[in-house]
Amino acid sequence: MNPVNAQARHAAFQETLVSARRTMLMSEILKIAGDSFRSSKTRFALTALGMVIGTASVILVVTIGLTGRQYVLGLLQKIGTNQVEVEYAGGGATAAERARYTDYLTREDEKTVDQQVPGVMYSSPVLEMHNRVSFPGGIQKDTVVLGVAPQYQFIRNLVITDGRFFDRTDDIMHVKCAVVTTLFAQERYGSTDAAVGRTFQILGIPFTIIGVFKESVSDFGMSEIADETVLVPYSVARYFTGTERVNQIYFSMQSMDEVPDASKEIVRVISRRHRKNSIYKTQTLTDLLVTANKISIALIAMLVMVAAVTLAVGGVGIMNIMLANVRSRIREIGIRKALGATYREIKLQFLTEAVLISLTGGVVGSILGLALPLSIRFFSDYDFPISWLSVLIALTAATLVGVVFGTVPATRAAQLDPVEALKYE
Repeated sequence: MNPVNAQARHAAFQETLVSARRTMLMSEILKIAGDSFRSSKTRFALTALGMVIGTASVILVVTIGLTGRQYVLGLLQKIGTNQVEVEYAGGGATAAERARYTDYLTREDEKTVDQQVPGVMYSSPVLEMHNRVSFPGGIQKDTVVLGVAPQYQFIRNLVITDGRFFDRTDDIMHVKCAVVTTLFAQERYGSTDAAVGRTFQILGIPFTIIGVFKESVSDFGMSEIADETVLVPYSVARYFTGTERVNQIYFSMQSMDEVPDASKEIVRVISRRHRKNSIYKTQTLTDLLVTANKISIALIAMLVMVAAVTLAVGGVGIMNIMLANVRSRIREIGIRKALGATYREIKLQFLTEAVLISLTGGVVGSILGLALPLSIRFFSDYDFPISWLSVLIALTAATLVGVVFGTVPATRAAQLDPVEALKYE
């Protein structure tokens, strides 16, 4: 027989034998762990309780963080993350030139952009005026009056609570109508529905209120709309100024992804229609949305780290219980060593028990952590965000906690002297 082949067969046999022995040992270890848990169910349940609370906390914290993130991003999207605001920022090389150098936006700029920039859904100029509004009875009040196009309603996501918004016909026919804020209507006429059909005067010209509006979400005072703003058709408002200039032009794109490129293209198109030194700038909410997203992710990560402290506390509990478990089973360990159990097998036995306790607590905690958001989604119309990644992270963390905090008791059990262990009472 070839010595090389005989040696190879012997090595293969030894490898197979070791593999079979390890498989047997692992099954035996699992059986011993199961018997140990059944003999002390209360201790096992209390030990796993820390991991139940820890994993459930991680999942709930992530769920709460995602809910807050979804809410904040939803508010920003309602303000208009797909809108682009462009305005004149000045021009001229010196301060004296900038003082007399004016090259404001016009309605023709808006029309040109609509024709040349793809993806524009809506557009509207904004002509801002601060006029004294006269009410019946001789009452007068300084009020912000904005001349806008009918599409302004869709760009700014305005909600009409009573009446209607002026349309294209009103704009073309120069109808002297107005849409006012809910606060304006309540303070001047007592209620929003009572304001519809009432009249007031701007510089002696009567306007009829045809609708009452409010912003779909608070913009924290960042918009041109004040508490008591009056909106009138741009075709009517321009006669109060006597010029074609506008303060800003709003554009609404089909999607948020088009906003960055559209902003550059809008500035390029408008700049070609004006003087060389004129400067025009755009403002969007895209950067704010990205920043809010980063902040929300950072807050979720911080909350998860706080919840991880609970896992660490549960791990300490596992370590203490396993140390007590080792002390109560010293004679068992001595007998197993006397029968031939190795250092590795003893250590693996107690480490497996620690991991099983931790992982069982993690599974139960994950179920409890998912129960709340799933119940809300099932019994209500609210789409509670659920992160299955958080479940994976929680279970992985529970396993690692079992390994880390189970190593000390397992090592102590494996290092026991079998002679001394057998004499232990």
